[in-house]
Order: sequence, then structure tokens, then C-alpha cells
Amino acid sequence: MHPTELEKQLSFLREIDRLKTVVRQSPLLDRSRKENSAEHSWHLATYALVLSDYADGAVDTARVMKMLLLHDIVEVDVGDHPIHGGTSSAWQAEQESRAAARLFGLLPPSQRDELLALWTEFEQALTEDAMFAKALDRFQPLLVNIFTDGGTWAEQGVSMEQVLSRYGPVIQRGAPRLWALSEQWVRAHFSKQDAKRQGLQPG
Repeated sequence: MHPTELEKQLSFLREIDRLKTVVRQSPLLDRSRKENSAEHSWHLATYALVLSDYADGAVDTARVMKMLLLHDIVEVDVGDHPIHGGTSSAWQAEQESRAAARLFGLLPPSQRDELLALWTEFEQALTEDAMFAKALDRFQPLLVNIFTDGGTWAEQGVSMEQVLSRYGPVIQRGAPRLWALSEQWVRAHFSKQDAKRQGLQPG
């Protein structure tokens, strides 16, 4: 017998439960542990709900939230590849595309096509909704690193120039006012770290 529509939907929902086991590099703000990808996706959707006025142009907040809830589902198959991890972008894109086809393919055709289209729109980042979603996907870990005294930047020896070049264009494109604040944070953070290294202020 062919699975019913409900059986397909429940199969998808059971499969994406595995996203809760994908541990990211970013810590929680209390530094008690690393966050997982499911938590990251939920938090980003909340960022979209709260910060939609900071988008560069008119956005459909509900669509942005959907993109952000879906954007990392592929990590069920391929895991998390942090921005500073050095993974080949072409290889990563190929692996994630295969994962998206498999995972969204668990759904009934109409939902498969709708959700896969939203995931693809996010990846291509050509629409205002997708550009804002991408900006938030950069802004949230930047905020975490700032408020955990460097977080993954400190762990991986990331420079200010790397932060500005890897986060800046994406956040600036989708949420320029958030980038203006972010750039202030970044410069102040690295200035403080330089002062510590030079012994000009206590740790």
C-alpha cells in the first residue's frame, strides 16, 4: 500500500527531529553548552518576528519565518558547516541540495514543492524576503559571539577583517541598520581584545 498523505507528513516530522542532535559551534549566551541547529532555527524565526522592521525594504514576515525554520533542515544529513570552517562552498552546496531533495521528498508532492521552493529561495538570496532571512542568519551568531566575549571567533582565531568581510556584505544587503550596529560591536570587541593583549586593560 502507498503511504497516505498524513503518513508522509509524519515521516518528515519524525526525520527532522534529528536536527535537535546537530550541535553547532555557537554557544548559548550563558555559555553552558553549544546550541543545536533546531534551537538556532527557532531563534532565527523569532528574530524575524521581532526585527522585521529592520529589513531593507518590505518583507513578508511569515515567509521569512518559514524560510528560517527550514533553512538548516539539510543539516540532518550533512551536519553543520560553520562560516569559518573552511569547507568548500561548491561541495557543501551539492551535499545540501541532495539532502533537501531527500528530506522534502518525504512530504506529499504539494508540500514538498512549496517547502523546497522556500529553501531554494533562501539559498539563492535574490528576493527581499530571502536577503533579510540571510542577514538574520549572519546577525544571530555575530550577536552571540559579541555577547560571549568572542565565542567561536576566539576559539578559531578569527580576525576583525575576516568578521567584517564574511558577515558584513550579507547583513548589509538585507538589514543595513543591523549591520551599522553590528560593525560598531565588532570594532569595539576587537579593540578591547587588542588592548588586553597589549596589557592596557585587565582581562
